[in-house]
Amino acid sequence: MKDYKPRVLDHILEKKLLGKGAVLIEGPKWCGKTTTAEQIANSVLYLADPTHRGENLHLVDIAPTILLEGDTPRLIDEWQIAPKLWDAVRFEVDHRNQEGQFILTGSAVPADSSQIEHTGTGRFTWLTMYPMSLFESGESNGAISLAHLFDTPNQIFARNSLTIQDLTYLICRGGWPRATFMNPEIALEQAYDYYEAIVHADISRVDGIQRNPERVKKLMRAYARHSGQQVSLATLRKDMLVNDTDRLDTETINSYISALKKIFVIEDSESWNPNLRSKAAIRSSDTRYFIDPSIAAASLGIGPNDLLNDLKTLGFLFETLCIRDLRVYASALNGKIYHYRDSYGLECDAVLHLRNGSYGLIEIKLGGDSLIEEGAKNLLKLADTIDTTQMKSPSFLMVLTGTGSYAYRREDGVYVVPIGCLKD
Repeated sequence: MKDYKPRVLDHILEKKLLGKGAVLIEGPKWCGKTTTAEQIANSVLYLADPTHRGENLHLVDIAPTILLEGDTPRLIDEWQIAPKLWDAVRFEVDHRNQEGQFILTGSAVPADSSQIEHTGTGRFTWLTMYPMSLFESGESNGAISLAHLFDTPNQIFARNSLTIQDLTYLICRGGWPRATFMNPEIALEQAYDYYEAIVHADISRVDGIQRNPERVKKLMRAYARHSGQQVSLATLRKDMLVNDTDRLDTETINSYISALKKIFVIEDSESWNPNLRSKAAIRSSDTRYFIDPSIAAASLGIGPNDLLNDLKTLGFLFETLCIRDLRVYASALNGKIYHYRDSYGLECDAVLHLRNGSYGLIEIKLGGDSLIEEGAKNLLKLADTIDTTQMKSPSFLMVLTGTGSYAYRREDGVYVVPIGCLKD
């Protein structure tokens, strides 16, 4: 298809279709779910097409199997418009007794679960799609593979061409597929439009509860200020109360956060719980992240030049960009991204833990020799506290940087890799 940039999810989707009758692709709106599904689908039903929407919804009630006819895999786009189709798909998968029959995609607003009788267990598999990583959008040269690092190579080397100016632009543009084809100035506006849609419409469409747009803005601004940090609801509340004279309790804030999670605007990072030789208590609070750094930038009302003049904020949003990319790459490796922090103050920004028990420890630093040295020392210290009689040793230790000129392996074994060189 014209203007399609390959996604990490392409191969994952192909594999999932070999093992299940139907695949549901979830994720934030505008991240490319439908376009990616179209690459492999052999027929498509667009439920949101206004030309046929009325008759399609009528058929859902009287003869849903007619809508499921077509070459397989058949894509059902915006399936949540007609939630009853879920049970029809499940029944058809059982009846055909074949894999790879259907792909379901939809907007970030969840379907009405009251119209669904069966969970789909055994018939459906779920995939989460993220905005584009830098490798998918073409900004990372992909010279260093995360999968290869699990083999613990003695040496790695690659050149990084991304500058700090490039990074500030990429943070603010985000990983929205259509934006990657646009003029840079126009591309920067897309995240602001996305942000306004969240505030004024999407967050209230989640469950039909009308939410105060100004309060949503304050919450998202507070969330952006605390990106990459383990802050409590009380801290977010305090940040929001500076300009909020109305009643505002943590229960209300929690309901707003829950709504933002349901539409894939935020996705916090869970705590990693390894076996340790030390007596340190592991901090279990989640770390706050937006699904894409551009939403954080839009929430703060800032652009690339603002970030160049505020290196602290740049560091937080660069970490959000790295977490986004690591999540994309982890999905291709059957892995998940966690964070680590203990009562002794020892931290690790990202732990890539695979299904087979292998894992890599990753510190994220914008750049500079002193910060890289600090990150490497933290990784080595954490690796030394892990009880390797109870679990595997880390497969690799990596400082993920923004502005370094090269990817290389230090004498102590720690890899230093610019985000502009990384892929899955």
